[in-house]
Amino acid sequence: MGLFDRLRGDDGPRVAFIGIDGVPYSLVADNPDVFENLNAIEAAGSGGAIDSIVPPESSACWPSLTTGVNPGETGVYGFQDREVGSYDTYVPMGRDVQATRVWDRVTDAGRDATVMNVPVTFPPQRNVQRMVSGFLSPDVEKASYPDALGSSLDSLDYRIDVNAKLGHQDDKSEFMADAHETLDARYEAFSQYLAENDWDLFFGVFMTTDRVNHFLFKDYEENGENHDEFLSFYKKVDEYIGKLREQLDDDTTLVVASDHGFTSEDWEVHCNTWLREEGWLDFDGDDHSELGDISDDTRAYSLIPGRFYINLEGREPRGSVPESEYEATREELRELIEGLEGPDGEPVAQRIVKNEDAFRGEHDAIAPDLTVIPNHGFDLKSGFKDDTDVFDHGPRNGMHSFENACLFVDDPSAHIDGVDLFDIAPTLLDLMDVEYDRSAFDGASLV
Repeated sequence: MGLFDRLRGDDGPRVAFIGIDGVPYSLVADNPDVFENLNAIEAAGSGGAIDSIVPPESSACWPSLTTGVNPGETGVYGFQDREVGSYDTYVPMGRDVQATRVWDRVTDAGRDATVMNVPVTFPPQRNVQRMVSGFLSPDVEKASYPDALGSSLDSLDYRIDVNAKLGHQDDKSEFMADAHETLDARYEAFSQYLAENDWDLFFGVFMTTDRVNHFLFKDYEENGENHDEFLSFYKKVDEYIGKLREQLDDDTTLVVASDHGFTSEDWEVHCNTWLREEGWLDFDGDDHSELGDISDDTRAYSLIPGRFYINLEGREPRGSVPESEYEATREELRELIEGLEGPDGEPVAQRIVKNEDAFRGEHDAIAPDLTVIPNHGFDLKSGFKDDTDVFDHGPRNGMHSFENACLFVDDPSAHIDGVDLFDIAPTLLDLMDVEYDRSAFDGASLV
């Protein structure tokens, strides 16, 4: 490495972080011919499997990874969250993340950060060197700061995300063509701004990996018709990571990580349909489609992924469960979930996490009372309509997993053992020699 000298003065060691959303460590370890570069990073530095967070959902994971704290501090629990004291729900965006991002700490230390395509960062921050927001951004122009960045990305045919609707088609060729085009443009943008060499922290995310996993992962695990196409896509991902690594000088550490693991999906589990069948949830009227349509006698409801809430008096606007009955009701619900089995008799829940065991902080008022980490194969859904069975099939054949995310650090001093997402942010700061209060994180540095 070391193709060029830095254009600005040497202000200390730097880090380039590359996110590969949803890539499981086992995929890399089991296919060394496909992942030559990631395995080379592990051989020269460190690598291994790490745990995600509760719940292992990208909208919650990336805020936690980039802040080093749990959803009770970030205020983001999933793709859909509930307003405090209301049945209104919203899709969390960047402004909803209440904790301090790692690039803010870098900026506060007087150094520069380039941030590209990180989920849940829209609208783009204006206190960093440059940023293009990721997942959930409306378009490149609105997602980019400064304005010149948007114009530059447009010239590369940069896109925020792959067209996931194409993955619903039985023939995945059009979807995969779009995935390759999205990946190619992302790499070109990352390469261009790495080459600017004016940053101290580069933080970029390939999210197309998650999209491909959702629609082709079972093809990989079961040697299906798209098996070779799946591995061909990943060989390109690995080659791009290798090329980005070659652009870095000797004072820059490359860190590559995913936010959760992945596994094959066998069943969609519609939790609110199940709660209604069990007599825990009902609706006012026949036309219902949202949380606010639940009836006054509802005892519990669910939001994705696998988050269960007691309809608690004094917390929910029309709570039916008195506070004095909360613990008994929660335990009754936990036991009911524990007994839920799939069509083949396999338990749906691998484990059931109580809110106090996973969430703590100033923003835990909307924390789920129970969060289910499912056994592999069961993808937990929510929904407030009556258009499906409890167990159903959708267009996806891959789902997130709590375990088996990955982390690679191009530094042999990093120790990857018993690691989770919370450890990444303090590790990046230590690699950059940026001072911080260790009590500000739920994790600890690996170096």
